[in-house]
Amino acid sequence: MANLATKLRLPAMKKTQWQILAGPVLIMTIMAMMILPLPAFALDLLFTFNIVLSLMILLVAMFTQDTLEFSAFPTVLLFSTLLRLALNIASTRIILMNGHTGDSAAGQVVEAFGHFLVGGNFAIGIIVFIILVIINFMVITKGAGRIAEVGARFVLDGMPGKQMAIDADLNAGIIGEQEARQRRKVVTQEADFYGSMDGASKFVRGDAIAGLIIMAINILGGLVIGLMQHDLSFSQAASTYTLLTIGDGLVAQIPCLIISTAAGVIVTRVASEQDVGEQMVSQLFKNPRVMVLAAGIIGLLGLIPGMPNLVFLLFTVALLALAWWLRGCELAAGDSASAKDPEQASAEATTAPEASWSDVQVEDVLGLQVGYRLIPLVDSKQQGPLLMRIRGIRKKFAQDMGFLPPAIHVKDNLDLPPTHYRILLKGVEIGGGETHPERWMAINPGCAEGELPGIACQEPAFGLPAVWIDEVLREQAQTQGYTVVDPSSVVATHLNQLIAQFTAELFSRQETQQLLEQLNRTQPKLVEELIPQIIPLTTFHKVLQNLLAENVSIRDTRTIIDTLAELVPTQTDIDELTAQVRIRLGRAITHRWFPGDEDLQVIGLDLNLERILIQASQSSSGIEPGITDNLIVHTGQAIRHQENLGAPPVLVVNHPLRVMLARFLRRVYPQLVVLSSLEIDGNRTVRMTWMIGGNE
Repeated sequence: MANLATKLRLPAMKKTQWQILAGPVLIMTIMAMMILPLPAFALDLLFTFNIVLSLMILLVAMFTQDTLEFSAFPTVLLFSTLLRLALNIASTRIILMNGHTGDSAAGQVVEAFGHFLVGGNFAIGIIVFIILVIINFMVITKGAGRIAEVGARFVLDGMPGKQMAIDADLNAGIIGEQEARQRRKVVTQEADFYGSMDGASKFVRGDAIAGLIIMAINILGGLVIGLMQHDLSFSQAASTYTLLTIGDGLVAQIPCLIISTAAGVIVTRVASEQDVGEQMVSQLFKNPRVMVLAAGIIGLLGLIPGMPNLVFLLFTVALLALAWWLRGCELAAGDSASAKDPEQASAEATTAPEASWSDVQVEDVLGLQVGYRLIPLVDSKQQGPLLMRIRGIRKKFAQDMGFLPPAIHVKDNLDLPPTHYRILLKGVEIGGGETHPERWMAINPGCAEGELPGIACQEPAFGLPAVWIDEVLREQAQTQGYTVVDPSSVVATHLNQLIAQFTAELFSRQETQQLLEQLNRTQPKLVEELIPQIIPLTTFHKVLQNLLAENVSIRDTRTIIDTLAELVPTQTDIDELTAQVRIRLGRAITHRWFPGDEDLQVIGLDLNLERILIQASQSSSGIEPGITDNLIVHTGQAIRHQENLGAPPVLVVNHPLRVMLARFLRRVYPQLVVLSSLEIDGNRTVRMTWMIGGNE
């Protein structure tokens, strides 16, 4: 088996080793070309290899559909430039050493480029060489370098926005962690690629300048060597060495021009599912009207006496034929799309896919919909501030309450007014409001002085009077005692308040299971031994949900599980189990509403009223309507009194009354907290600031 595995891995290992050795071998070869003299035949092979390599680079650049498919291009550009420079050094050596022997001293490739391409005229060769260098240096390389510079700048400037967009999609649950890592890797590779291209374009410019200098050195050096060492006449030395130098320069500059074109193609292309050739053909020859207009213009020019009439009229006919063919293709496509055979239509109807469970769209647990003018607040590409606040809300909630709320799916809704938003819970609206993205909300906490010009409104979370003001009035509003917040804070505060209000509904069985998985990683023995063998999962979920319904944190899961493990074998009532858990969590509950070590300023019940309520709870007749009305009125007075004192609206009652009064009074006063006397920390001093039923 081991031998079989070794045989299977052998091809991959050989391929990997070959790829690893390719770079060092190429570098060593280039260094050897610079140092060691080469025969003419070896130069022919290397010059041909250089031309083939440049053509391959150009074709690969043409057929890539995304720049990162050829991310090795900057490195390839460096190696190809070094190869050309090494060939220039090797050819210069052989030209100066053996140039006096004839035109084939540097090989047949250099001879062909020096004679065939420029007709053996060294003056024409010099002009053609200079024109090629100018085209390469001033047009292609300069343009590609500028595009690479601008592309690198924009990619680097856009990196933070792209990273935030990835984080927003990850936090919203749109993508997974694996896809997020892949996207971050692509963003980093794009930045590295364009940064490398910005620097690699300088190689080509330097190569063009080096070509001019090498040509001048070869001509002058050849003249000196031919005249002084080989006793050639001036015309013979000039003709021989200049033609060899021109051939050498052309055979180097043509691959350089091809690779510069490849660099321009790489940095100017727009990523799509088509390569460069398909993009050009499909977009240039798409509209037949363009062909007709071009044919008309070139046809008019062809009718002018003295112009090349035959050539212009040939192009006119070709363009008109191309326009006629494109128009026919459009009509054929339209007819095939619109005119369908009745039998084919009925066949398509019968083969239409059946409905499946994939057609059922599950409602998001939490959703935020915004009008189109509020899109910048939630657009990750514009670094919308509301997305950052939503992430902060979820993180703070998880730290306070002990579980992570569901992801909030944000999307625009064109059916909403432009400046409105709404918050959904399981597809049902639970809150909404209006916010002005270009203004600030000045909230009157009750002590502000004076009025402010603006749009009067109510703060959506707590219903306080407020005004939407211009930003220039911000400091004035703060001076007058207003609390000034930005639009994203208004929506975030409202969202946070609604999440706190509907915490119990957000804590489903799925969140219970996720909480147990988290506990299993930190306290595996506690979970394995008790849940679900001793504590049923449903009981555990219901108790936690009851605690969250009254804003009690479930972070202390060890105490909760220990209490349930002790009581569940003999007690099955969920309310009683919750009450006993609350007693065990009494210190944390007390500290939540009364941090520090000061006296607890709470609301109490008159003894007579408390006795009546206990009797009513034990009898089947219930509480008399008159008593309930008075209880509601007096509770409202007590809450206002607590607000004036700056104390939390906490009502402390006898333990048997807590559940009944909490459910009854919280329907009218959601902000009221009802605690049992057994839940109060025994080390704290309790002071009754108001007695319901006794402060009449």
